[in-house]
Amino acid sequence: MTFVRKFAAVAVAAATLAGTAQAQERLRIAGNFTLEHSSTLAIEQFKKHVEAQTQGRLVIETFPNMQLGGAQENVTQTRSGAIAMTWVGMAFLARTVPELEAVSLPFLFPNRETAYRVMDGEIGRLIDARMADKGFVALGFMELGARQVTNSVRPIRTIEDLRGLKIRLQPNETHLATFRALGANPLAMDIREVYSALQQRVIDGHENPYNLILASRFNEVQRYVSNTGHFFDFIAVVANKRVFDGLRPEFQSAIRANMAKAVAAQRSVAKENDEKALVELQRLGMQYDALPPAEIAKMREMTAGVIDEIRKRVGGDLVDRVLAEVRRQAGS
Repeated sequence: MTFVRKFAAVAVAAATLAGTAQAQERLRIAGNFTLEHSSTLAIEQFKKHVEAQTQGRLVIETFPNMQLGGAQENVTQTRSGAIAMTWVGMAFLARTVPELEAVSLPFLFPNRETAYRVMDGEIGRLIDARMADKGFVALGFMELGARQVTNSVRPIRTIEDLRGLKIRLQPNETHLATFRALGANPLAMDIREVYSALQQRVIDGHENPYNLILASRFNEVQRYVSNTGHFFDFIAVVANKRVFDGLRPEFQSAIRANMAKAVAAQRSVAKENDEKALVELQRLGMQYDALPPAEIAKMREMTAGVIDEIRKRVGGDLVDRVLAEVRRQAGS
């Protein structure tokens, strides 16, 4: 090959690479879940499939495990457009979108299947619209799971055992009001601060699904765990609306389609992961105490007033629609 031909070939290759680089778009998505958590694994599959479908023209940069800050920071970053997307415990969005409290009522869902049907139906679409009003595009709801209490003071076998315990909760007024009604001393705290607060006995306990208790190694600083199941929680996947709406239609379609697959995949393993996590927590030394149904029923009665407070904050019509839809989907 002559020098001229070599030079031309190099020039063409360089121009092609430059064109590819210019055509490539990058979006950052951040979360506070550990590398091993099912939601993180689902997000990594989402990344892989979006990039394959768009032939590398859209690159998803993932930042799990609090690499870009805590949960509330990720929500703020997404709303401002500093990052494109986040996957986060739904409670961290409630300050910005208070209507989310209507699907965070204590003891609302009788099982995960009912919770899925409600969030995938009319109520979910209503919530999506409220999030759009606040600058978010809702892309789906993964399972965070039924939340359970842990502590380092005493076993929780009755409601009385909760009395006076300093329990960390997510920054959600419904969650805090629920534990005040149960006689505990709740404190709002970002998840990144919880391990050290438990270790230093700043707080007595916290609440999370079994799989997150295990993934975050809270068993190292907590002795007791019980099946309170006081909330069934979701992981909301949201994008900045301005950023999302500015994407090419084919990129928007790829994101929506592949996130739907990621949500379905994550949900499919959530129940199994939670059951396995409880077994492993006990193997690692945590004492598990099952609250009898009668105690759970008492807890439901004691927190009934919380629902009235939520009606005042987000509107009685919305709360009543949620309750009616739960009854309908549960078949009662």
